[in-house]
Amino acid sequence: MNKPISPELATQIKAIQQLIQTAKFDEAILQATTLQEQTSSTQPLEKQPLIELWYLIAVAQRYKKAYSEALISIQALLKLNKSHARAYQEQGYVQLALAKPSQAILSFEQAVKLNPSLVASWQELINLYRDSERVDDVQIAANQLAKLKKLPPALLAVIELMHEGNVLKADQICRHFLQQNKHHIEGMCLLAEIGIELKVYDDAEFLLASALELEPSHIYARSQYLNLLIKIGKYQLAEQQVAILLKAQPNNLSFQVAQANIFTGLGELEQAIALYEQVIAKNNTVAEFHLQLGHALKANGDISKAITAYQTAYQLKPSYGDAYWSLANTKTYRFSDDEITQMQHQQSQENLPLTDSIQLYFATGKAFEDRKNYQQAFTAYQHGNQLQATHNQFDISKIEQQVNDQIQYCTAELFQQRGHLGLDSPDAIFIVGLPRAGSTLLEQILASHSQVDGTMELHNILGLASRLRGRNNTQSQYPKNLAEINGDYFKRFGQQFINETKTYRQQAPFFIDKMPNNFLHIGLIKLILPNAKIIDARRSPMACCFSGFKQLFAEGQDFSYSLDDLGRYYKAYLKLMAHWEKVLPNQVLTVHHEDVVDDLATQVGRILDFCQLDFEQSCIDFHQTKRAIKTPSSEQVRQPIYKNATEQWKHFEQYLTPLKNALK
Repeated sequence: MNKPISPELATQIKAIQQLIQTAKFDEAILQATTLQEQTSSTQPLEKQPLIELWYLIAVAQRYKKAYSEALISIQALLKLNKSHARAYQEQGYVQLALAKPSQAILSFEQAVKLNPSLVASWQELINLYRDSERVDDVQIAANQLAKLKKLPPALLAVIELMHEGNVLKADQICRHFLQQNKHHIEGMCLLAEIGIELKVYDDAEFLLASALELEPSHIYARSQYLNLLIKIGKYQLAEQQVAILLKAQPNNLSFQVAQANIFTGLGELEQAIALYEQVIAKNNTVAEFHLQLGHALKANGDISKAITAYQTAYQLKPSYGDAYWSLANTKTYRFSDDEITQMQHQQSQENLPLTDSIQLYFATGKAFEDRKNYQQAFTAYQHGNQLQATHNQFDISKIEQQVNDQIQYCTAELFQQRGHLGLDSPDAIFIVGLPRAGSTLLEQILASHSQVDGTMELHNILGLASRLRGRNNTQSQYPKNLAEINGDYFKRFGQQFINETKTYRQQAPFFIDKMPNNFLHIGLIKLILPNAKIIDARRSPMACCFSGFKQLFAEGQDFSYSLDDLGRYYKAYLKLMAHWEKVLPNQVLTVHHEDVVDDLATQVGRILDFCQLDFEQSCIDFHQTKRAIKTPSSEQVRQPIYKNATEQWKHFEQYLTPLKNALK
């Protein structure tokens, strides 16, 4: 997401745009260049305004036919942002002016790949394809152009803003459009897409469900709804949606893959693997299909076949960062010299998408760490983290404020007055803490008990907290409203949680939710499920934080891409856990990872006693338990306890000063 430009700079940039519109190109270039140079040691010009200014300079240079200068300006822009679609569009115009049609095609194609709403680029491509007698490509481009021209101008602007990273502005325009056009399906789909980007999943879910009530046959809306349900783990609902889509388009391989993803989510791994293999038999050239097969095989414990699937994926698509990272993320795979060379070669490619670049850096870091080349490993991890942090725009102070709010409003008095109002079901066992703190190991120990089902990191509590928070951007209602809402809601919320999580359970009376971020919502959990058991999986700060720093998470752990943020997050977590112990004494069992490693039997006894479960030897022999495990530690917990991970961070100690300072 792009950081907004200050009002003063925005005014100056608008004045330069007006100069270009009135054909005062030299004056526009002079003003833009002067503004670029207005930097000081204390307040340099930020990246986003620099990008805007380079773009305007390039446009002005092209209009005045200074083509070589325009190309230099475009390259300067692309160094700052290699995903700037309009820069490639400008490059295409310049190459056309220089009578280089084949190069212009590549530039316009890159422009529409990055931003499919660029009408002008599609128009140029139609002409260029026609001149090159590329009939099929002419038709594809013409179809896309016709689709775009059917959209109202406001929605076209929304698409463009989204692809430029200006999601908040896109949200504002889209909401305004829907106020005037309440039942516009494309508008609802776009607003849902923005909601997904902003991680406001319940809003997006409501919008798409509403769109389908208005127009049940809208394939795009239903496929968008399906993908969202898979993303948030609502696999039972997703199963219903994919059945409808497959009835309409039974040969659609994307829908068949989505069905296989649902089987994986539901733990029906044999069915998932069989379906992936059927899809690949029909089309074995799509790298993503092999990647998804690899994930299912890994979750099922068939690591050698998973590795083969991941390798096939990168062989089909050499720049496919996710394939390399998935290999690294098995934690047991060791990259060959050729693979490391290939990853480094791909990192140097000019038009490599940001996601692939990030994944390649994390994978390379793991490759070098395995070879004990710690300096190169840290450099790679750092590059990956910096790219991800820039993309996420995470603000640690918001987490610290959430912790302070929980402490302020979730008081002992609140639990005395309202702690008995929830559902008295004892079914749920929550494992909370920081990621990479040993929660998967604790889950595997408990799930090895005959009375306990392991599930996954469930989003239900986070979703409930989000609904209670409301949509007021300036003042969150939650957790203050826990003392104010109708007391009947607590039992209702508890029952809703039990009902919604049934799909992830087998037949055992107890089940585990191991979403680590739930430590922020222990107060809410105890209000809706007062008999729930809560285990705090804790690991020593340096080991835990550095393990998080070298892990590329699917989503939801945005604090982990900065050493300073990691340290502050860990401190905020300790502060809140101390508060829960004060207001909910003896309601949370803290289990230190190092203690589990040193004395497994004692800690297993503590855990089972706390959960009021009889001792079973299978909990000691947890590595023999066969079950679906979808977290990065899946291979580690299929082996007996090993101790070599507890001190790995010390190899990197000289680079971890920001983390040490944050932890103090």
